[in-house]
Amino acid sequence: MGQLLSFTDKGLYCPAGDFYIDPWRPVAKAVITHAHSDHARWGHQYYLCHTYTKPILQARLGNNHYETVEWDEPVFMNGVKISLHPAGHIIGSSQIRLEYKGEVWVVSGDYKTEDDGISGAFTPIPCHAFITESTFGLPIYNWKKQADIYNDIRQWVTHNQQQFNTSVIIGYSLGKAQRIITALAPLQQPIYVHGAIWNMQQAIASAGIVLPEVIRVTPETSKAELKNSIVIAPSSAEDSPWMRRFSPYRVGVCSGWMQVRGNVRRHNADAGFTLSDHADWNGLLSSIAATGAEKVYVTHGFQSTLSRYLNEKGIWSAEVKTEYGGEEENAEADTITPVAE
Repeated sequence: MGQLLSFTDKGLYCPAGDFYIDPWRPVAKAVITHAHSDHARWGHQYYLCHTYTKPILQARLGNNHYETVEWDEPVFMNGVKISLHPAGHIIGSSQIRLEYKGEVWVVSGDYKTEDDGISGAFTPIPCHAFITESTFGLPIYNWKKQADIYNDIRQWVTHNQQQFNTSVIIGYSLGKAQRIITALAPLQQPIYVHGAIWNMQQAIASAGIVLPEVIRVTPETSKAELKNSIVIAPSSAEDSPWMRRFSPYRVGVCSGWMQVRGNVRRHNADAGFTLSDHADWNGLLSSIAATGAEKVYVTHGFQSTLSRYLNEKGIWSAEVKTEYGGEEENAEADTITPVAE
């Protein structure tokens, strides 16, 4: 097996096709797995992405040379066949499949294995080499079923309302927030959102995706209107003056990191919900096995642990250092879009 992708200081580079995947330095041609800021950066001359990803990139990066494709729609660059396949991480997120002279590599980007109904269902793709994330690549990370977590969130909100408290739920503005909104829709109550989430909702709507309606919190939104209400905000809003208007309120945080009880205390939260847009330990292992890959490269997260485990199980694996990772713990990306409040 050759080396269809090289690991360079600019990112994952395909010499045969002369393009990069999710580069972290400006390049001529970038193939983008998804619109989170650690994977889709400003400064490239050309972006190839899924159709759903383009309006989100426009909202975050402005106008650029974007080309879009549907899932499993092939594009050729210098003879390298490129196709995008659902990664299940966020809306538009894609695995990148490369094929050249009979050799197949797949870059997973970020992915989760349980179908959330809005991001596309992740399907393992047979390949010779697989590049996997490892954000939650430790055995302690095993998720409850999504339906059970959604039910926990709704019960918490209902309890807060019985206690005359507003429920402020913290979640990443792109991906997590849309899942929280979906979880709360059955309550059939107004859902208020922070401006960063509102901006993402508008970008997603412009891609033709229909999500439950939300109301933007503005300076004109009255305290009476917000009393006992449901509010969704990014982590950048935690402990900020913006939160004071909701008093009395309770804070719940949605993140895979909530699996570790101490993180609830560190967030000074009243509740933690282990809701992640990444695969858990078993999801990573089952996905890797299903690809049948001869070589597995592990990046961003607990890569040393996962790579060592794979080698012990007889699957050739190596760690790869990249500049991806951490959007669940990175509030920076949630402040990229201007917020008026």
